[in-house]
Amino acid sequence: MTQHRVLGVVAITLVLVTAPAFPDTLEKISSSGKIVLGYRESSVPFSYLDANQQPIGYSIDICSRVIDALKAKLQRPALQMEYKLVTSATRIPLVREGAVDLECGSTTNNLDRQKDVAFSVTTFVAANRLLSKKSSRIRMLFDLKGKTVVSTAGTTSLKQLSEFNERYRYGMKILEAKDHAESFAMIASDGAVAFSMDDILLASLVANTSNPTNYTLSIQPLSIEPYGMMLRRDDPDFKKAVDDAIIGLFRSGDIKKIYAKWFTSPIPPKGVNLNVPMSDMLEKVIKNPTDSGNPAFYH
Repeated sequence: MTQHRVLGVVAITLVLVTAPAFPDTLEKISSSGKIVLGYRESSVPFSYLDANQQPIGYSIDICSRVIDALKAKLQRPALQMEYKLVTSATRIPLVREGAVDLECGSTTNNLDRQKDVAFSVTTFVAANRLLSKKSSRIRMLFDLKGKTVVSTAGTTSLKQLSEFNERYRYGMKILEAKDHAESFAMIASDGAVAFSMDDILLASLVANTSNPTNYTLSIQPLSIEPYGMMLRRDDPDFKKAVDDAIIGLFRSGDIKKIYAKWFTSPIPPKGVNLNVPMSDMLEKVIKNPTDSGNPAFYH
């Protein structure tokens, strides 16, 4: 055997030994009798903790309906939900490694992330904007030149800020917070002049503060952010089951009831009404479901 052939056999053997062997997710769920759902602590109103420290929100409700569909599909009426906390930084690794079966949060589906994970059909469409105190007079990206800005670790917003900073040489000091609540706290305490994040998440943080009129959102959107439920790549049967359940919500009209519950009605813990009507972009997705990670598709 030549040296090249020996090396080839060794390389193949290493791949076989080291490559993670993931079972089919539907088979895993059926045999274990449970599905592990990833949730967030403070992504209001998508995925957050209520007064009893239980996960609630728009995405949690959608995932609950997916579970109902899986119970019927797998003929496992006693299928249990196990919740696992994820953060912006840990959510992708936990899904990729199989520790979380379905992430129910506020995660942007983009082409870069699709190299690591898969996404359900889109369930919400946001725009990335800047939140600041009105006294800071931040209206657009250019106003951040030479200033301190914050975003949450592991988010597309943080990556985007860094790219803008390098491309346009704005000289911004960019801070990373562990979650959205900490990012907002930095704005409230004047540790940063602006918080870059998806507009709906920013609006919900402001709505739940004691002085919402002190804050403003930039008019200029920095990007379009389609959200989907995240799941492991290369598992088409599980993805189809999840997509079918969500598309069923769309076709029945139940998605509009779930939307109204979280975006145009009082929500826990303070009974605040976000008063955010369904956007034309989301209406389009409901009529024509897609899992596209290309922002241009949603315009």
